[in-house]
Amino acid sequence: MSYDISINNGIIVDGTGNPWYKGNIAIKNGYIADISRHRKFKADVLIDASGLIVAPGFIDMHSHSDYTLLVNPYAESKIMQGVTTEVIGNCGSSAAPVKGEIAIKRMKRRLKNYGLNLSWRSFGEYLELLQRQGISINIAPLVGHGQIRICVMGYEARAPTENELEEMKKLLDESLKMGAFGMSTGLVYPPGRFAKTEEIIELCKVISKYDGLYATHIRGERETIVEAVKEAVKIAEKAKVKLQISHHPAKIGGWGKSKITLKIIEEARSRGVDVACDLHPYIAGSTGLSTLLPPWVQEGGLEKIMERLRDFKLRKKIIEDMIEEPIPGPGPCGLVKRNMWDKIILVSCKRNRVLTGKSIKEIAELRGIDPFNAYFDLLLEEETAGSIIGFYYNEDDIRRVLLHQCSMIGSDGYAISPKEPFTKSMPHPRSYGTFPMIIRKYVKGVKRNDLWYDSAAKILRLEDAVRKMTSLPAQRLGLHDRGLIEKGFWADIVIFDFANIMDTATYLHPHSYSKGIKYVIINGDFAVFEGKHTYKKIGKVLNPPFSLNK
Repeated sequence: MSYDISINNGIIVDGTGNPWYKGNIAIKNGYIADISRHRKFKADVLIDASGLIVAPGFIDMHSHSDYTLLVNPYAESKIMQGVTTEVIGNCGSSAAPVKGEIAIKRMKRRLKNYGLNLSWRSFGEYLELLQRQGISINIAPLVGHGQIRICVMGYEARAPTENELEEMKKLLDESLKMGAFGMSTGLVYPPGRFAKTEEIIELCKVISKYDGLYATHIRGERETIVEAVKEAVKIAEKAKVKLQISHHPAKIGGWGKSKITLKIIEEARSRGVDVACDLHPYIAGSTGLSTLLPPWVQEGGLEKIMERLRDFKLRKKIIEDMIEEPIPGPGPCGLVKRNMWDKIILVSCKRNRVLTGKSIKEIAELRGIDPFNAYFDLLLEEETAGSIIGFYYNEDDIRRVLLHQCSMIGSDGYAISPKEPFTKSMPHPRSYGTFPMIIRKYVKGVKRNDLWYDSAAKILRLEDAVRKMTSLPAQRLGLHDRGLIEKGFWADIVIFDFANIMDTATYLHPHSYSKGIKYVIINGDFAVFEGKHTYKKIGKVLNPPFSLNK
């Protein structure tokens, strides 16, 4: 029998965590048709993988490519690091559904930044557009709680009425039927931060009916991280839903508390609560420019934020709240609280691009004003749009979470490319380097001197790192025919040079592909061949195991 592709003489790391073995793989009609340690297969395309690692394609458990894939479906920054599937719709934010005046207006404004028009309303229509346009990578979508809440309630900082809650449940149920794998929340961002625990429990009961996933950017990842993890576990336990805690290592103010939170996860699992977490290996995180503001300043959306920032008397109150911070906000808010403006870097904006790459402290010095007012002025000039990176993670917590058996890898980044319009900004390097960085930093133990605050330690076996990137996230998503090198599974495969695999992106020069990735196969066809992207649209919008659209 002749096959489409035969991979010969490879060092197979199959995704189970078992030790590697040498063997040959045959691919036919998109699937792994056969595996043999000794027999080589005849095929139209023969790949000699001598000395190379052959592993399942990496699954990015946490990404934000909902809009970038519409701009550029080729997903180069992800595919060129070996990613074959990514989970979109995280942190409460998704591209659909879009319903109601506020949601439509907000979505049109967001899409305008990408040069796109709003041509969908339902979750299913959005997914149909993605598949119709074509994509080079597989997608497993979540629906965002924040997006659903905006459709029903806008940015109102209150509990929903009974009718509003029922409308949110209806939108969630429709989205799950149309292909969402579950729901995400962003409980430090508006409007998610306005939702009480009971609201999330009621919505998660809808997910539970489908055995879907609840992924959450918890209510606090700093001083209140322990309480926030307990809340997430409570929601999962009450609603009987699978829980995924997003980008879990504690941020400044909560450093060291991962010892407690991981114990909470283990205790919950011992009670039958299906909880796991994900992380990326960078000391810095990335978020929107406006997220440093206190919750009450963000209430009501863009117009209200700008109105408050124009009131110079009100600015004093805003500054007081940012310093005192009655309710801890996202990671960079902890830097503000500690007057560490030099650790907050502007990386994306529209009107002040000359300032990208500078810290808020440097911008303030250039303008001859204090950092708070420099920040407020930037928000007004950019109409609150833009993004920042902040150095607020701790290496000890990253390693502790990484070594836990329930952790997996998620970039928290975007599928982009070193081309327009993406080169107009400096995205976080994790969009280009997360998965090779895990291998370089924690399997090989190699440090990069050109990456700020980088360190390395040889603490993971390659087999364990690959498991966290492949079969473990596949299991969480219910993708029972992906994530392993196994006969009958979809042929999502990455072939790389272990000696040379390395991330190359930096914070100031992020648009740089990782090295060492030789071949990437998605659904049985080449996305990368001999180190070069093929620009084939061979990806799929995947169906959840409970989907009615199979």
